[in-house]
Amino acid sequence: MLWENKAMKYAHAVITGASSGFGAAFAHRLAGECAHLVLVARRGEVMDALAEELCAAHGGLKVTVRPCDLSDTAARESLIRDLTRLPKGKLLLVNNAGLGDYGEYVASAPERNHRMLQVNVVAVAELTRALLPRMLEQGGGIINIASLAADLFIPDFAVYAASKAFVASFSEAIRLEVRSAGVPVVAVCPGPVHTGFGDVARRHGCTNGYSPFKKWFYTPIPTVVNGAVDALESGKARYYPSLRIRMAGLLVRNLPLWVLRLVMGRRPRKVSSHDEA
Repeated sequence: MLWENKAMKYAHAVITGASSGFGAAFAHRLAGECAHLVLVARRGEVMDALAEELCAAHGGLKVTVRPCDLSDTAARESLIRDLTRLPKGKLLLVNNAGLGDYGEYVASAPERNHRMLQVNVVAVAELTRALLPRMLEQGGGIINIASLAADLFIPDFAVYAASKAFVASFSEAIRLEVRSAGVPVVAVCPGPVHTGFGDVARRHGCTNGYSPFKKWFYTPIPTVVNGAVDALESGKARYYPSLRIRMAGLLVRNLPLWVLRLVMGRRPRKVSSHDEA
């Protein structure tokens, strides 16, 4: 069975980046565990089709499609106003939306960097701040999608890796703040996954596939999503979705900085020098 179905646990589940990849997978996983799904992404028509599919498969499920560009401050503020008006009940927030940009920082587009930071950092912080008070009162939890990149500094992926380091650190701190209130927070740290993310992150001039990892290092989407939900329920602080990823994370966290610098400095690169954005 690809997607697990368990007893209903939440009144609402808010999923960002819900039009594809992890976001759509979280929607499938959580459809049987909550009364109301709120799907957030830019592509409303794609989410409409997903909502129709989910409602057909899960009788009684309510799905709200909320198109929103999380990189836009006004759109994000409007979304937050709507979310704070949701009816009472236990709420799960899945901060999944993320943008990447693969290429040398000196050649990056400032606007693209701005959008990436707004989505990967600011939106995560603002949505958490807006919804956490009701979780403390009514119950809930937070799943933040970080990355194995959170443990690394990665040439040609500088801003993305740094943004995911923020997500991981932020999640750890918030978890400690609200742990006594029974609100779990988990940072999910997958390695490479076939979600289409790389095609969007890759610039002109990059070779096909931004990741240097071999095929055996990839993790199936359902493994990441099902494991993330289970990790939240078991109170884990971080979730690495396979033994290979866990071992890689353990290794990079314990390597001396000079060794890590040497390794990352010799990492195979897939961009031309000073490639244009």
